[in-house]
Amino acid sequence: MNALTDWLTAHGSSGTELLGFITGVLNVYLVTRENIWSWPLGVLNALLYIVVFARSGLYSDTGLQVVYFVLSFYGWWHWLRGGPKHASVVVTRTSAKLALTLATLGFVCWMLVFTITSRIPGSKLPLLDAALAVSSLIAQWMMTRKLLENWAIWIVLDVVYVGVFLVRDLRLTALLYAVFLILAVIGHIEWKRSYARTSLA
Repeated sequence: MNALTDWLTAHGSSGTELLGFITGVLNVYLVTRENIWSWPLGVLNALLYIVVFARSGLYSDTGLQVVYFVLSFYGWWHWLRGGPKHASVVVTRTSAKLALTLATLGFVCWMLVFTITSRIPGSKLPLLDAALAVSSLIAQWMMTRKLLENWAIWIVLDVVYVGVFLVRDLRLTALLYAVFLILAVIGHIEWKRSYARTSLA
């Protein structure tokens, strides 16, 4: 175990980041399959990345993981009981009205989070960090509601996140988000098929 820890440290990583990597991949893979067990893994993954991001000075993303922690419990419940007559939820599309509301709310929250985190000593890339955090929060909420378009947002975010984590020397996390990018594409395809099936039912 010490040899693994030493190797991770020598390569700019940690045991916490490795566990975050493993739980993150399993979590998103299960989401693409609409598997309810994705949410307990999401809870664990959020706890691990609270530690990783706090150590790296990415404070917006640290706060985001706290919200992910809460949203994972909400998503767990909503997928099971949030549908009509407390049935399980099916994949739906995002209405134009909801998209506009989320975009407006996202911009306001971006400016607010940036204003707060840019004043924290040691904050890195505060404007971009805030934008990514707020957009991720919106995409995660959309995921809890099984809105198909969440995957399109994740695809864009994952591309940017890979670059950010490479700059911050979080190589394992950069690899994780590259895997997330692939899974987001798969998730979009799978959920689109699921939407087509339920729409025809």
